[in-house]
Amino acid sequence: MSHESPPLDAFVFPDMPPRGRLLAIDYGDKRMGFAVSDPEQSMACPVENYTRRTPTLDQARFQYWIQEYCVAGLVVGLPIFMNGSESPKSQQCRQFARWLHQTFQLPVTLHDERCTSAVVEDRLVELDLSRAQRKKKLDMLAAQVLLQAYLDSRRPPRGAELETFLMENDAIEAEAETENDD
Repeated sequence: MSHESPPLDAFVFPDMPPRGRLLAIDYGDKRMGFAVSDPEQSMACPVENYTRRTPTLDQARFQYWIQEYCVAGLVVGLPIFMNGSESPKSQQCRQFARWLHQTFQLPVTLHDERCTSAVVEDRLVELDLSRAQRKKKLDMLAAQVLLQAYLDSRRPPRGAELETFLMENDAIEAEAETENDD
């Protein structure tokens, strides 16, 4: 049975600020990866792989990074399958996002994390790192890829992308005007 995911933007608690550092979390049962953006929200940098301990210690670690970087919002990876349907972990990530919002009173959003770990794993293998070395870097680099994808998705298009975007918008506006004239 296939469960279609609700739109990702249905899980934003509330809108993300356009400026200020964002902290991304690659959520996992055993480990989590952290990445942070610059204040202009143009670039993501890996911060840490964190091995989960107890709920109290985990909360203290989130609080540490939120204060250390003066975080304005949080981005949590939402695991979904390639066909767009939910993975079993999706609900856990939504609950985690709700908890983050309630606990830290910051805006939180979920962002599609398809292929982030696979892309990072492939790159680390290309660098000829051992399995132990890859494990030490994987989660925080996956959080970096996740955060950079989120940041890029919020940027206005440039160059040829901008021309295509403007032409599509012009076509939509023209179609709307034609419908209004009828």
